[in-house]
Amino acid sequence: MTHDRWRLPAEPCLRGVDSFAALAAVRFRAGVNAACWPRSLAGDFGQVVAALEARLATDDDGVVRIDEAALAALALDAGGEAAVQTLRGDLRALDDLGLRPELSLVRAYPRADRGAVIGTDVCSWHVDRAPHELDTWLCTYHGAPSLGLPHDQARARVDDPACRARLRAEFGGDEGEAFDDYLREHSYDLHFAPLAGARAWSFGVGNLWRIATAWPGSPVPPCLHRAPDDVPGQSRLLLIC
Repeated sequence: MTHDRWRLPAEPCLRGVDSFAALAAVRFRAGVNAACWPRSLAGDFGQVVAALEARLATDDDGVVRIDEAALAALALDAGGEAAVQTLRGDLRALDDLGLRPELSLVRAYPRADRGAVIGTDVCSWHVDRAPHELDTWLCTYHGAPSLGLPHDQARARVDDPACRARLRAEFGGDEGEAFDDYLREHSYDLHFAPLAGARAWSFGVGNLWRIATAWPGSPVPPCLHRAPDDVPGQSRLLLIC
């Protein structure tokens, strides 16, 4: 299965590389906050997803973690086995870096309550936060891919006056350190709204990405991204760490 039509978007915040080693060696600076290794992967990942679906209970909605044992138990033809070898290779390469990759089958993402002032689910434009220098790695092997957005083409939702007023009412107090702590505690400060004319890009299928997080002292802004909206009847096979 190949995805040759995807091309790295021509955005100054993005950098393309040609190998896993080059991706691991990227240092985010000078406004670059996301790096991608574009790949056309051999193998039938749709077959892997179908085999995993057949083993899950019909009420196993949401995000289901897939481990090596689950992959090994699948009955697949050569195309499916080739896809599994790619999955195992990515998991082990990231594990060798000291990371903790997770492979998941996403049937549907948990969503925020409709009445929430700021929806903090992964389908909202957001950034990741870390206590120290640490990046997010991700790859979509099957299904709808993640979306990205240049940081200067969005506004923090907590900076919108009307939204901030509602958050203060929810908090039950005035502006100050306690209110700022409240915003962080609930991750409200991590979510953004695109500006008019913002140019979102697709992460594509099969491509391996590293994106910058919000950590103290980071030389670049974190990468704005979001999970795709759920597609009824189509699960997503996703690696993230």
